[in-house]
This record gives sequence, C-alpha cells and structure tokens, in this order.
Amino acid sequence: MPADRTTIAAPERRAHAWQLLAGSTLSREAACRWIHASNEELPDLLAAARDARDHFKPGVVTYSRKVFIPLTNLCRDYCGYCTFRRDPGQPGAHTMTPDEVLQVARAGEKLGCTEALFSLGDKPELIFPEMRETLRTLGFRSTLHYLEAMCELVLRETSLLPHPNPGLMSAEWIARLAAVSPSMGLMLETTNESLLAPGKAHDNAPDKIPAKRLRTIEEAGKQGVPFTTGILIGIGESLEDRVDALLAIRDLHDRYRHIQEVIIQNFRAKPAIPMSNWPEPSRGDMLRTIAVARLLMPEVNIQAPPNLSDPDYEELLDAGINDWGGVSPLTPDFINPERPWPHLDQLEQRTAAKGFQLRQRLPVYPEFLDRAMGKSTLLNSKLTTAIDSAGYARSAA
Repeated sequence: MPADRTTIAAPERRAHAWQLLAGSTLSREAACRWIHASNEELPDLLAAARDARDHFKPGVVTYSRKVFIPLTNLCRDYCGYCTFRRDPGQPGAHTMTPDEVLQVARAGEKLGCTEALFSLGDKPELIFPEMRETLRTLGFRSTLHYLEAMCELVLRETSLLPHPNPGLMSAEWIARLAAVSPSMGLMLETTNESLLAPGKAHDNAPDKIPAKRLRTIEEAGKQGVPFTTGILIGIGESLEDRVDALLAIRDLHDRYRHIQEVIIQNFRAKPAIPMSNWPEPSRGDMLRTIAVARLLMPEVNIQAPPNLSDPDYEELLDAGINDWGGVSPLTPDFINPERPWPHLDQLEQRTAAKGFQLRQRLPVYPEFLDRAMGKSTLLNSKLTTAIDSAGYARSAA
C-alpha cells in the first residue's frame, strides 16, 4: 500500500499531487509503493500522472509518421519473446538491399512519412558466416557499416530522417551514426540480470546484459545524442524491477539530459515464441507502470505503442503518456506483426476525444533539435527543411 495515501487520495488535492510526488524527489521506496496501488487508489494515481503530463505539455499528443525498415532480421540474440529474429536459411530470413531500402523509403515519402525507422538484429555477422558473406557482397565490413551507409542513402535521396535501433554501440559508432541520423534508440528493457538465466526471457542473448545497454545509453548522453529508450514489461520481471529500470533511465537523463523519450512497452504473447504461454501484463499493470514512469520523469516524453493495447489504446492517455511513437501508414510493425497500426484518422479521432490535438513530430522531438543540429551539414539541411516554426513536422499542405 502506498504511504501517505492522503497525498493523492483527497480529490481536492489531485491538481497539485504531481508536485508532491514527481521528479527526482520521488524515491525508489515511494515509486515501488505506487506501482502496487490498489484498484481503489488507481484513479487518483492516474490523476496525478495526468496533472504532471498536462503541466509538461498541455493539450498536445504527438506521433511520428514512419516507415519501418527491417534492414536485417538475422540476429545473434535469442530472446524468448521475439518473432522478428531469424537464423540464416529460416523462412523469412532476409537482409534488405539498398534498392529495397530506397523503395520503402520513397513509398513512405509519398504518404507523408518523415521517419525511416531502421530495426535490425544485433551484430549477426559475429556468429553467422552467411551474414559475413552477404556483407562482403554488398561491400561492407559489418552490419553497422551497412546501416550507416543506408541511413546516409535515405538521408540523401529522400526527405525522410533515419532513426536507427542497432543494438549495442561503441562510442565511435554512436558518433558515426549521429552524423546520419538526428536520433537513435536502444531499449533498456530491464535491469534484472536474472532474466539472462537458462529458460528466462534473455537466455542466450549476450546483448541484453543490462550493464552493457546502460553503457550505450550513457555514451549517447556523453555525446549529446537525442536518445529513445524504455522498458519491456511482463517478461518475468517484478514490479520493483520496473521501478529500478526507470530509475536507471532517470539517473542517466539527470546526468546528461539526452533521453528524449521513454517507451513503456507491454509483452504480447505469440504462437511461435518460447514464451507463447507466458501471461501478458494486464491493463492495470500497464496503467500503473506508465503513471509511475510519468511521476518519476515528469518532464520527459512518455510513449506507449497504441497497437499493443488495441482496441482501447486511448485509455493509455489516462496514465500520462504524451506520445504514440512511430505509426506507419505503409509498413507493418515487424516486431509485432500480428498487431496492426491504428489508422491515422482513427488515432486522431480517439486522441481528440480525450481532449488532445494530435501533432506529427519528427523522429527527434522539438526540444532536442538543437542537439541534433551540428552533427553534419547534410543532416542540418534535412532537418531545417523538415521542421515547422515550432519544431514539429512541416505540413505537406
């Protein structure tokens, strides 16, 4: 049970509750208590989170219109919840050619997309000779070299802005990719190292060691790179583990001020995964976790994917999110292919019904544009062309 429950239980105090609960003063102990809030306490917890969100960015909820570019689905990690990855020779295993990359990007450009989200397996060439041969044929030494070239290709040949999610990165690679993309991302997922044990979600996934992922996020902070991260809930972690992961993200943001977005993503079971019979997080789990994330980080953009909470995804707004993430009018969610994106008209209608204006942003948020500028002349030129006077995506009209 939360301590000092009168802080948010009294309706007349709700409007100011976030001031008492949120920010760096919210302790781990308090956050752990709030993430266990009872059903009776939940409405007041959500009200406090909404107040924090409305103080941060009143009246506006954003999204990024994107194309999903799965550069390669070969991956050296074997996570228990993943349907994206493949081994060479498996049905669906594929590494995109430059022509395929450009074809998708140009099709998205015609539909008003501004983001090219590059998703790929983590360093597959380290264990698969087939990937090494593919890279040799394409003329590249590593998957990251190929990713860098494809980001630059999209940047030069289209109006889309790349946002790569390549897994673990060294300081050198963060700097190189920052020259061809205004933002990048890496999901922390969890800080619970026990999930690396045999039979757990991250068994045989060497790139999911929490300390290594935190090191990548920190290095991006040292270089001032606008960065997206987040947690994956329902993969075997405890509620306290969720708080610890959020605190780790908050600590890095307090130090470097580079976390542009925190994603709260819920596990969804699928037939063809080792965790096919694993229980999914409840709607209450999702709402509590989002609300605690908002109270821990009241001035950070908090996102939750709408397609993973369909059909009632608009309820996530009640917990304090202010962004829907990337939504594509063209490509499926290759990570969760059974969960289609909402139609953009529907997304706008449901967001408006909750009292918000839906605005299209770029892969880099308006308040982080100054960090993205200056990394390269090409990137500066593309960003300047893409933004409106408020730093959002320029209207095609």
